Amino acid sequence: MTVVSQASAPAPAAAPSWAARWAAAARPRTLPAAVAPVLVGSACAASAGAFDATAASLALAVALLLQVGTNFVNDWGDHRRGADGPDRLGPVRAVAAGWITPRQMAGAGLGAFAVAALLGVALVARGGMPAALIGAASIAAGLAYTAGPFPLAYRGLGEPFVLAFFGPLAVCGSELVQTGSVSSLALAASLPVGALATAILVVNNVRDVATDARAGKRTLAVRIGAPAARRLYTALVAGAFVSPLLLGLSGLAPASVLVALAAAPAARAPLRAVRGGAGGPELNGVLAATARLHLLFGALLAAGIAWPTLRSGLAG
Repeated sequence: MTVVSQASAPAPAAAPSWAARWAAAARPRTLPAAVAPVLVGSACAASAGAFDATAASLALAVALLLQVGTNFVNDWGDHRRGADGPDRLGPVRAVAAGWITPRQMAGAGLGAFAVAALLGVALVARGGMPAALIGAASIAAGLAYTAGPFPLAYRGLGEPFVLAFFGPLAVCGSELVQTGSVSSLALAASLPVGALATAILVVNNVRDVATDARAGKRTLAVRIGAPAARRLYTALVAGAFVSPLLLGLSGLAPASVLVALAAAPAARAPLRAVRGGAGGPELNGVLAATARLHLLFGALLAAGIAWPTLRSGLAG
């Protein structure tokens, strides 16, 4: 991709402590997106009577490292392409603020991916070649999101990739490394999880639609316009809440999966804000609320899937 002209650098923000700089760069608000798929995939493994705490823990560690590594590389990649200018509306970016050098950030991203790959070796021993392919594809997507010759985020491909990697690949991969196979339940349950993860990205891109357009970052929100992106957000959230009903009616999941609908109250405020035209920094709170909704929904969905097995174990 052609690199756009670097925007004039913003005045360096007052630097917090070393640890606080790296914690901010890891973007903790985005990390629940890595947790929910592992919970649901592990619940599907439990439903099959094959839950493995060690494999689930390793899958969670790998998922978090992949997310952090992607965030680090994104910080570096967006700065390099001039997307983090002085008019940025989101939280401070560490490289643009002068807290962390581009070289340090790129190195940290590659380091996080390397540790994820090392931990993933144990998962490949359990899940075989499919697990290896999922891991390799996840690292490649994390690098390609804002880096490389064809950065996905700059081509309007962020949402499809988030849907795939935080939905079917993450949920089914988490089940795979515990059971050795992928069930229809995991595949179906992965869709609402991926939908809500995608909704997080949509909020981010609606907030940044004007600044991204000026920087040449052609996200999906830039391409279809903010009003259509807001409708997409609504559809993703609504679709996620329809899914438990379909899972129960289809017989793929037990009736207890309907407990996921208890997360609906947490969707009201972000939906109201997005549908009501909230913009700018106000959407930072909506992004955080959507991330919390994603984690809550995922935890409840996982509990509903695993409940019959848990109840049976308690009864026994």
